[in-house]
Amino acid sequence: MNPKITDWHGKRVWLVGASSGIGAAVARELAGRGARLALSARGREKLQALGLSDALLLPCDATDAASLLAARQALIAAWGGVDLVVYLAGDYVPMRADSFDLAVAERVVEVNFNGAMRLAATVLADLQPGGGIAFVASVAGYRGLPKALCYGPGKAALIHFAEVLHLDLLPKGIGVWLINPGFVATPLTARNDFSMPALQTPEQAARATVDGFKTGNFEIHYPKRFTRLMKFFASLPYAWYFPLMRRLTGG
Repeated sequence: MNPKITDWHGKRVWLVGASSGIGAAVARELAGRGARLALSARGREKLQALGLSDALLLPCDATDAASLLAARQALIAAWGGVDLVVYLAGDYVPMRADSFDLAVAERVVEVNFNGAMRLAATVLADLQPGGGIAFVASVAGYRGLPKALCYGPGKAALIHFAEVLHLDLLPKGIGVWLINPGFVATPLTARNDFSMPALQTPEQAARATVDGFKTGNFEIHYPKRFTRLMKFFASLPYAWYFPLMRRLTGG
């Protein structure tokens, strides 16, 4: 089990990817619960626009190891340590085989997976028992889905990475959390041209995310009425799964 975080007052939390979508909503939710926040994204202006005047702003690029390291050094200089690090940065481009663009696919995986590994490498030595690191992946990483040719693989890799990291850090009392949302209304999901079942607002996602840390569970997933169905689909043999997905999605 992970540590259970029930009281956020004074907790030092670094959010990477906090300028919009789920990241911005989580920042506001944690601020309302008394956490001390360090916020990172590529643009300082978007971080300032959140209006969280007490937050430590650490603009950086998750695809640049030197940029992440500089942000980490500034954080440690200001706080002396960190209790929880959360990777929320992400990119999404709907893609299928007939429109496969290698450069775009590599860019999406760079943000969704490689950036998460870079952050982990940057902060592993700072993580302490009772705290840890969390990664926002997606239910799209459970199994192959239409139009997720570059998005799904990076999220699947992130899920696997978090699982292995959890095995390694659990004996030390350091938490590793995997956050798998369903559909959330953000600028990224606005690129979808299909109806998104069980669509949530960023604020709903933020509350579910923060409340999930109370349980001590490795995985935080929501909304349950959708994610449990996706877990069931992922358990099916390929001979059943592929025809079912084609029928359900028109793919």
